[in-house]
Amino acid sequence: MAEKRFNKDMVIGDVLKANPGAIEVIQKYFGQGCFTCPGMNMESISFGALMHNIDPEVIVKELNALE
Repeated sequence: MAEKRFNKDMVIGDVLKANPGAIEVIQKYFGQGCFTCPGMNMESISFGALMHNIDPEVIVKELNALE
C-alpha cells in the first residue's frame, strides 16, 4: 500500500504545487474562490475544511487517491 502523501495539516497552496491534479479536488470542496484567496498559501486543508463545514479526512483521502 502506498504511503500517504497528503495530510490535513498541509497548506492548500503546497498541496497544489505537489500535485497539479489536486486542483479538481480543492475546487470540488472549496470552490473556485480558493484559487484567488491569499489564505491558500497559509491555510491548511483542515482549516479550509472547517470553514466549509467538511470533514478534512474526506478531502485528504481523495487527494491521496490521485495518481
